[in-house]
Parts: sequence; structure tokens; C-alpha cells
Amino acid sequence: MVPYLFLGFAALLVATALMVILHRNPVTSALFLVLSFSSLAGIYLLLQAEFIGMVQIIVYAGASMVLFLFVIMYLNLQHDVEKGAQIALRRGIGWMVGALLLLFAGLLAKKGWVSGPVAALPPDTTGGNAAAIGRVLYSRFLFPFEITSILLLVAMVGAIVLAKGRPAPQGEAE
Repeated sequence: MVPYLFLGFAALLVATALMVILHRNPVTSALFLVLSFSSLAGIYLLLQAEFIGMVQIIVYAGASMVLFLFVIMYLNLQHDVEKGAQIALRRGIGWMVGALLLLFAGLLAKKGWVSGPVAALPPDTTGGNAAAIGRVLYSRFLFPFEITSILLLVAMVGAIVLAKGRPAPQGEAE
């Protein structure tokens, strides 16, 4: 069943990535990008890389997309005028994809495949992927981790200083 889920997530990822670059409305493209990030996180979860999957959702689909949407709203981009046939076609495709996903989820639940592969895995006694990443990060890569945190702190302080603005030079009216 896992190969079918992988193929489903991969097809969703390719389709939404194409919609990101083919759609004219930037807000809709950003929302398709969130969906493509989420499908990539699903692939990571199938590969038992839980930490990377959750970071994908939190960092990319969450924080980065909020930033993208703020920039799009700040730029106040004009919306393209779409015709009724285009809107109806997109709604129809959206309803069909939603119905297929709902049907697929129902079939998975009916056959008991939703919890089957997860229940068949041996119990993890080492603490999981996050614990393993934490051990390596805070032992072998402690110095690069600390340097990165200092660089991020300096960048944050620099952004705050730039956001406050510079005082006007002496002798010039504001």
C-alpha cells in the first residue's frame, strides 16, 4: 500500500508544482505551493523521516508561505480578470480531485490499510529520528550549529536596525 501512497503524493506534488508556475494569480500560486510542500512532507513521512516531514510543514508551509503572502499583499498585485468558463473549469477540476482523494481515503480506511504499515513496524527504542538528529547536532556539529545561531542573531539585529530607519542628515528637512 505504501507504493500507492507514494505515487499519490508524488502525482499531487508534480501537479501542484505545475500549478504554481502556470497559474497567473500569485496568491493562488502561493496556496498551490503550500499544497506541494505538504505533499512533499507526506513523502517524507512515508520514508520514515518524521523530523524532516514536520520541519517541511512548520518551516516551509508555515513560516515561509506566511512571508510570501505578506510580500504579495504588500506589493498589492492586481488580479487578472478571469472568464466564467475558466472559473467553472477550475472548480470542476477541484471538486473531482477532492472527490477522488475522499474516495481513496475511504478505501484505505475500509481495508484497514491506514494503520497497517505503521502497526507492522518494529517499535523504536532509540528515541526516533529527532533524538538521533539531536545527538549528532549537539555533539559532532555543535560548533557549526553555534556559529549558525550567532549569524542568525546578527542578521535579526541588523534587520531591526534597518527597520527603524536612519535619521535624516543635519541641515535637510524631512
